[in-house]
Amino acid sequence: MKLKQMLTMALAFLIALSFSGLSFANNLTDIVKRGELRVAVQSGNPPYAFIDKNGDHTGSMIEFTKGMADAMGVKLKILDFDWDGLIPALLSGKADILAADMTPTLKRSLKITFTDPWIYVQPCIFTRTDKAYQTLEDVNKSDVTVGVLLGSTGENIARTYLPNAKIKAYKGGGRMIVQALVAGHVDAGVNDDLAVLTVLSDFPPNSVRLLDKRLGQGKDPLAFAVRHEAVNLWQWINLYFQTIRSSGEYDRNIAYWMEGIDWKKDH
Repeated sequence: MKLKQMLTMALAFLIALSFSGLSFANNLTDIVKRGELRVAVQSGNPPYAFIDKNGDHTGSMIEFTKGMADAMGVKLKILDFDWDGLIPALLSGKADILAADMTPTLKRSLKITFTDPWIYVQPCIFTRTDKAYQTLEDVNKSDVTVGVLLGSTGENIARTYLPNAKIKAYKGGGRMIVQALVAGHVDAGVNDDLAVLTVLSDFPPNSVRLLDKRLGQGKDPLAFAVRHEAVNLWQWINLYFQTIRSSGEYDRNIAYWMEGIDWKKDH
């Protein structure tokens, strides 16, 4: 059975459930009736989500949501927000789905419902190659300024593991911290290792390096999110990822956007 047929059958099943008298909210049926899936993203954060040289939204998460919209038989509408505007956009009803490199946390889950993780990353410390920092202790000093993304998990981790350092928060995507580092505005940065590694080729060769020791207790999940009441949409997104993992579409997305660099030439 083809991928689109499988997802269409799943969509019909979940819509039927929403009319069955069970306590499902109508977010999924509303999207289908409206003919439009509205997705909140933070552009400027390749390879997750960004605007390419042709002025089009693209990236790993954009392609996933294009697949969702196609399977629903609706149009995709991408809505750009700063990081601190993503959750409010979802809660206000401006967006149906929040698609960002966001880590589920207990605090965030008080406001929104996260889907099953679609990928795992690990926080890291990175610095310029001309800096002598080698260990966590080298960076955890009062004369060291560490760049983070405002409101991110990386900011919380930096404040936990580097309490003596000066934390400088930036609004925007992970590229901004690397830019600030290369420009000399900060001495080091904290972000997901994948977010750092995928942008290094855009900067002078060997200008930035990751410290060997990763932060946290293990890899952190990244997940999409919906409003609490959107139970059927939450179920459908989880089913969508199960389906594309089985079909191989998920692996193709990750290989192209996360593990390769051809997208930099194409976009």
